[in-house]
Amino acid sequence: MNSQDRAKAAADGQDSSEAAANSSARRPQRTGRPRDPAIEEAILRATRERLATDGYTRMTIGDVVADAGVTRPTLYRRWTNKYNLAVDALAYGLQMQREAYPPLDVDGMAPVEAFTEAVKRLDPRYHNEQAMALHGNFMGDAEREPMLFEQFREQGVYPRCAELMQTLQHLQDAGAVRGDADLDATVVLCFGSYFGDYLLTGRTVPADHADRVVAALWPSIRADGYSATSQA
Repeated sequence: MNSQDRAKAAADGQDSSEAAANSSARRPQRTGRPRDPAIEEAILRATRERLATDGYTRMTIGDVVADAGVTRPTLYRRWTNKYNLAVDALAYGLQMQREAYPPLDVDGMAPVEAFTEAVKRLDPRYHNEQAMALHGNFMGDAEREPMLFEQFREQGVYPRCAELMQTLQHLQDAGAVRGDADLDATVVLCFGSYFGDYLLTGRTVPADHADRVVAALWPSIRADGYSATSQA
């Protein structure tokens, strides 16, 4: 995905509601009596837990309903198959993570501060400690379930990376980032740093991870005359 594609993704789908709307638009709308949101949330949470521990291929509807404390008819009144359930569980997880973020006021921050905050939001484990296992399982199922893997990228990866891209483009427009800076590579390096750290150490993300990543990358993209404390 190049910078133009990422910018379009940022404009078209900054939050999870857009992704959820896109996924639900591909399925018939649910009809009938109003559903209990607490039951749906229990099912979606149980699904995400199973996706992280078992992966999509080994996950069964039986396991999900047992974990959620509901019956099969209760689940099937809401989702007709495992694929649709997994897609909605992805959208639910992204929505929960986005709602956990504090507001990002780029204009009210120094450029390096805005950059750092956007990098912090790339962390897959920001709201879900099992996120690394979830990513690994979806990557492991990529060849068997390519459509689901694309949904995972669309709902779990693109919106998160698009926010960083949008932040960098904003700083570039403000003159804080060089016009010839490779923003695509910067986003990839920032996002990949979380996976690299996890695979090398197996630890939870260090509190200063984003600060260290930004300290390494900022000198290579900042415009002449901008320091770590300059305002955009």
